[in-house]
Amino acid sequence: MSLVIGIDPGSRITGYGLVESSGSRIVYAGSGVIRVDAGGSKPHRLCEIKKGLDEVIRRFAPEVAAVEEVFVAKNPKSALTLGEARGVILLSAAEAGLEVFEYSAREVKRSMVGTGAAHKSQVSSMVSKLLGMTTVPATEDETDALAVAFCHAIRMTGAVWRSV
Repeated sequence: MSLVIGIDPGSRITGYGLVESSGSRIVYAGSGVIRVDAGGSKPHRLCEIKKGLDEVIRRFAPEVAAVEEVFVAKNPKSALTLGEARGVILLSAAEAGLEVFEYSAREVKRSMVGTGAAHKSQVSSMVSKLLGMTTVPATEDETDALAVAFCHAIRMTGAVWRSV
């Protein structure tokens, strides 16, 4: 069995999701968000993200981390801010001794829905179905993080699209 933590980086809300894979079986193992004080300074927010992720990694002890890559659309400043958050996330995982894999949003969507152009609502629906969850995750950040973890599990185990 392998426990994968997927991380959806954010400068104010960072989602994390854990999946356990064994052979072709991939199941939900936990999820949540790390919320930081939006009014705090950037260095303070980055420190909060790192401390929060350090605690999550200590609590769940995943074996590997999968992180969503930065998507640069219209606002380069937002992309830079997100890049800073990703930096502390990568640092936290590396300090914990985790091997880190990075996936684009298109790769994640393709692993969940079969197309890289899928809508977020399609990904959300498939996350709960494929991971055998009885409810949809509480936040989009958790959903995205679980999708990243699932994407990695699919890539590394060659698992099929099912949860048994």
